[in-house]
Amino acid sequence: MADKARVSLRVAAPRDVVFAVFTGEIDAWWRRGKRFRLGEASVMQLEPGVGGRLVETVTVRGREKVYEMGRVTAWEPPARLVIAWRAVNFRPVDPDTEVEVTFDRAIGHSGEGTLVTLEHRGWSAVRADHPVRHGEDARVFVARMGRWWADLGASLRERVADRS
Repeated sequence: MADKARVSLRVAAPRDVVFAVFTGEIDAWWRRGKRFRLGEASVMQLEPGVGGRLVETVTVRGREKVYEMGRVTAWEPPARLVIAWRAVNFRPVDPDTEVEVTFDRAIGHSGEGTLVTLEHRGWSAVRADHPVRHGEDARVFVARMGRWWADLGASLRERVADRS
């Protein structure tokens, strides 16, 4: 059974910068639209440190609603971050999945950069008929998750480039 989506990308900046943008500027690089967010005007935030929350705040009819999508379980700047991930349609009895992001120094022909590798694992523990899977076979679903994260990674790379 397919259990994890894994994507890697090279970002043309030192890893301390890429880690800082990934964690501290998440609202700026996390794509907008219903494929990526609950609301067009929502705000994403990742609280630093172990125990920090990944939240999306949505304003509906003048009232804010905060959705917790995850909790930081490892915080190792600028090298590694792990988040216990829960989609907003997970119930308390549903298992967490896990997102691990590593930031490795990468030297290429264009100078110093960072190899960002993101692995979202634990999908085999989520029941086959769970709404998060949209009725898809496990392999199809995990492949779609990989494309989803790759789109977000491209947005991260663009955000870092815009800061230069």
